[in-house]
This record gives sequence, C-alpha cells and structure tokens, in this order.
Amino acid sequence: MDNSDLVNKTILFVKETLENAEGGHDWFHIERVYKNAVSIADGEVCDMMVIKLASLLHDIADSKFHDGDETIGPKIARDFLESENIDEATIQHIINIIENSSFKGGNTECQFSSIELDIVQDADRLDAMGAIGIARTFNYGGFKNRPLYNPNCTPNLHMSKEEYKNSKAPTINHFYEKLLLLKDKMNTETAKKIAQERHQFMVTFLSRFYAEWDGEK
Repeated sequence: MDNSDLVNKTILFVKETLENAEGGHDWFHIERVYKNAVSIADGEVCDMMVIKLASLLHDIADSKFHDGDETIGPKIARDFLESENIDEATIQHIINIIENSSFKGGNTECQFSSIELDIVQDADRLDAMGAIGIARTFNYGGFKNRPLYNPNCTPNLHMSKEEYKNSKAPTINHFYEKLLLLKDKMNTETAKKIAQERHQFMVTFLSRFYAEWDGEK
C-alpha cells in the first residue's frame, strides 16, 4: 500500500468512527486540523506521513466523551495502525503525539517532544481559536447544557488537570481558561502568525458580547 492509499484508508476509518460525534469534535474538526497540519508542515523539516496520520487520528476517541479515559483513543489508533502493518517506531511516534497533543488545562508538562508533535499540536490549537474556536466552544457548552455566562462565576486560571477535565463553568469562562491562552503556546512560527489574528478576533468578540450583555447599543 502506498502512502496516498494509507491516508485515504485512514480518512475513511476516521469518518466512519466519528459519524455520530459531537459537532466540535467530528470529522470536520479532524479535516480542519489535518489541513492546518499539512500547511504548517510545508515550512518545516519533518516526517509528513507521521503528521498526516497523527492529525487524522488525534481525536479518534476524545477522553471527554469516554468518561475521561485517555487510553481509549491511543488504543483505537494503535489497533488501526497495526492492522495496516505500520512499523512499530512509526506507530509509537503517532501514539506519543496523540497522548500529548491536547490542552489538558495547560498546566500539564509534556512527556514527549518532536517537530511532528509541535505541528499537530499547533494545528489542533488553531482550530480552538478564531471564529471556528468560538463556534466550537458554544457548541460544546450547549452539548453540556452549560450557561452562556455568569458574571458571578469567575474563570479559574490555575486548575489542575482533573479540575479542568471536570469543570462545569459557563462557556465564556472557557475563553480565559483555554482559548485566550493558546496564542502564547504555539510552537512553530507559521502557527504563531496565524494565532495572532485569531486571538484578536476572539478579544473583539468578547468585548462585543459584554457590551450586548449589559444592554449597550
């Protein structure tokens, strides 16, 4: 099987697996991250196949939809890659990326590093910013039946991994607890430039949100 066949087969596998996924973590999220990752990788010295497979498989079973179990996604990805006879070194690299790419509250130290991880992580984080990031945040808040905003519930910027995972705070808090922090957590120069504009769009949105909340014209 050549590389293009493997990528196409992985796409079909991911589409089928995520057919009924929540709107912010569905196939279209994967597709956007994949496109972001390939675009960022174009300016880096890296293993493009690892980036393509890792970006396609990075959210194959997001832990927040599986009672917080972070082992399910890597296991599903490994089983698929082994069924395609991918070599063990490549599989392990992809698993390491899947295990270390998510935000997890921002206070968790990464236990693995590679340029491929940097790229997939940047691509995933860019999809949590800007107009798409805003849409995904409110989509997930609605999915969890969370209030839009509560002026009496202030953001917690020092949550542990478990506190972040179990938070039931209003959706607006998530901007301060994650989205607005992402600009300064980008790894590659390409992602840093893209993140600047998306960050500013979110700042502008929040300013307008508060004005409308307070009844300003």
